Amino acid sequence: MTNSEPMSLVIAVVRDSDSDAIIKALVEADFRVTRIASTGGFLRHGNSTLLIGVNSDRVKEVFQIIREHSTPSVDFGLMRGMAFALKVERFEQV
Repeated sequence: MTNSEPMSLVIAVVRDSDSDAIIKALVEADFRVTRIASTGGFLRHGNSTLLIGVNSDRVKEVFQIIREHSTPSVDFGLMRGMAFALKVERFEQV
C-alpha cells in the first residue's frame, strides 16, 4: 500500500521523563509513534527519539502536542526537546 498524500517524518528528541506523556497524547490524537532509546548532546540528560510518520498538513499539530506535554526546564537555557520535520518522498506500508 502506498500513500499519495504528502508525508513528513517528524524526528523528536525528548527527555525520557517526558516521553510517555508525549507518546500517550500523540496516540490519542491518532498518530503512530516509534520510540528509540538514544543518547547524545541535545538535552545533556537521558533522552528518547520519537519517529512519527504524519501527513504533512498535520506536522504543526505534532509539534504542538510535543510542546504541551514537555515539562518546563528548571535550568535556564536548557532545551526541553528538539524536533525536525522531513519531507518523505515515498511512503509504503509492508
